[in-house]
Amino acid sequence: MTQPPANVVPVCYRHTDRETYVRCTRCDRPICPDCMNEASVGFQCPDCVREGGRTQRQARTAFGGTQAGAAGTVTITLIVINVLVFILGIISAGRNATEGLGGGGLGGLLSSSTPLHDWGAEVPYFAVPGSGIRLAGRSIADGDFYQLFTSMFLHFGLLHLAMNMWALWVLGRPLEAALGRVRFLALYLLSGLGGGVLVFLLAAPNSQSAGASGAVFGMFSALIVILRKLKLSIASVVPVLIFNLVVTFGFSHFISWQAHVGGLIVGAVVAAGFAYAPPKQRTAMQVATVVGTLLLLGALVGIGLTQVPAVGTA
Repeated sequence: MTQPPANVVPVCYRHTDRETYVRCTRCDRPICPDCMNEASVGFQCPDCVREGGRTQRQARTAFGGTQAGAAGTVTITLIVINVLVFILGIISAGRNATEGLGGGGLGGLLSSSTPLHDWGAEVPYFAVPGSGIRLAGRSIADGDFYQLFTSMFLHFGLLHLAMNMWALWVLGRPLEAALGRVRFLALYLLSGLGGGVLVFLLAAPNSQSAGASGAVFGMFSALIVILRKLKLSIASVVPVLIFNLVVTFGFSHFISWQAHVGGLIVGAVVAAGFAYAPPKQRTAMQVATVVGTLLLLGALVGIGLTQVPAVGTA
């Protein structure tokens, strides 16, 4: 094999105008300072680092999630979606846009309903007040099941939105870091759906419910379950949860306690399924938890539909 002249200085394989005497410890190619990635022994080139990342098993949390959840991407995305939906609601109000910011219930702290609320907020069913006669309209009983999902992204006023988004920011990041992105998103959505289902089962007809509160209360209970599983203190979480429950029932005329309680229960159930799944069957058990919860919520909606009076009957 012909050897290069002794006076030839090696150059970086990626930057051929840079001389270097450092070589990648894996492939032995010369690399300049901009291409050096510190390794346990020596340096590696960018190509070897990427190859190692593809073949190396990704670190997992205690609950099976990836470390990517620590970035809080899902939490931030959910906040952005809620804010954008709120803006769309204001736009849908047209000339009455200011009514979507406040001036409604709870001493003007909540807002009036906008056309977007009329479409996406949850209504169990419509009835003539005091008569028991059911009317046809845009409600769960009339087949608009999408309201169980859309209602968790709608809010009555700026204060309502701000409080829920603050709670989502505070609770969502540690839960997403612990569970990973996919599990956290499943927990959030199932908790919101759980709140919506209990609203359908127990709320009065003609009532309009919206907000991320069901999902927020689900995160409260989930965080308690996760902390207990990790043998960490829940002393900072329980008092806040109790305070929120007191407010919920103290202002039940304006606040949907059904959404809060439904989210609280479902969040605890889903988190327990995620946290206490046996390590060897963890993924299968966690998927079964999600599917089983969805089926149970669907069954409860079906039972609720049988209890709703037919249109036009007292």
